[in-house]
Amino acid sequence: MAAERPIIICTRGSALALAQSNMIAAQCRAAFPELTFELQIIKTTGDKLQKASMAKTDPSLPKGLFTKELEVAMLAGEADLAVHSLKDLPTELPEGLFLAATPKREDVRDVFIYRAAGSAARGFKPHAELKDFPQGATIATSSTRRKMSLLAARPDLKIVEIRGNVSTRMQKVADNPEVDATILALAGITRLNFKINPDGTITGDAVPAGMLASVISLDAILPCVGQGAIGIETREHDPRIAKICAALNHAETFYAVTAERAFLRGMGGGCQSPVGAHATISGDTVSLKAISFRDGSVKSGEGKRSVKEAVALGEMIAEQLK
Repeated sequence: MAAERPIIICTRGSALALAQSNMIAAQCRAAFPELTFELQIIKTTGDKLQKASMAKTDPSLPKGLFTKELEVAMLAGEADLAVHSLKDLPTELPEGLFLAATPKREDVRDVFIYRAAGSAARGFKPHAELKDFPQGATIATSSTRRKMSLLAARPDLKIVEIRGNVSTRMQKVADNPEVDATILALAGITRLNFKINPDGTITGDAVPAGMLASVISLDAILPCVGQGAIGIETREHDPRIAKICAALNHAETFYAVTAERAFLRGMGGGCQSPVGAHATISGDTVSLKAISFRDGSVKSGEGKRSVKEAVALGEMIAEQLK
C-alpha cells in the first residue's frame, strides 16, 4: 500500500479504552509499517453520564452510550476506524458503518474482587466462590446481568450499585466494610496489566493492600454479549480501511460474537439488557449458550449450527427465550 494520509483510530479516553486502542494501533503498525496510524480521543455520552445508573435499562438513556460520538466522527470523515469494547457496541449500527473486525478474544469470565481474611473489615479466604460468601453478603455491581445471576443462585444477597474504573472499584471495596465484594471482567483486568496470582492475590498498578481475586465459572455467571472481545467499527465501501481490518480480524472470535450479537438483537436488547450469552467454535461448528432474566423470570437455552449459520443460531436461541 502506498503511503497516504494518516489512518485515524478513534477511541474513548478511559484507561481500558486507551490500552485496547494502543494495542490495535501496534498491530496496525506491525502489519502496515508503511502507513501512519494516529489515535484520536473522543469523549462519549457515557463518559459524561458517570452518575447515570448502568443497571437501569432506562428508555430515556440514548443508545450507544459509549459509541455514538465515535461513529459521528467516522461518518464525518474525521476518523477511519473506532476501537470499542464489543460489549458496548449496539447490535444496530448507523447506516454506512459496520463491524469490520474482532481481534482474538480474551477470557470471557467475570472475577470476584474482595478483601482477604484478617483485614480490618470482614474478609474471605483465597479463591472464594459464590457459596463462600455469608448469608446476606453485599456484592457491588452495576450490571443487571450480574445482579440477576447472583440473585438467581443466592436470593439472600444484597446487591448495591458501584461505578468507576477498575482501580476505583477495588479501592471502594477496600474502603467500605459494608461492601463484601465487587465483580469485574477478567478481560479488562488483563488488558490493564493486573495479574491474578496462584495464591489469589491481585497485583498491578494501585491495587489496595489485602485484595484478593477469584475467577467466576461460566456455570455461575454467563458473560454479557461480546465480553472479552474488541470490536473494530468502520465505514462501508472503504477498501483502504477494509484491508487493514482484514489483517486485524480473528475469524473464530468473529463467528462467536456474530452468534451472540444475533441473539441479543433477537431479544430486542442493548448493552444493558439482562441477558448473558457465550459462543464457542469447534472446527466448523458454533455452539451458543444463553440466559435471559427479562420480566423477572430465568430462561436458558443452547444450540449448535455451522459457523456460516451463526446469525441463524443466535436468532433461534432468542426465539426460544422470548
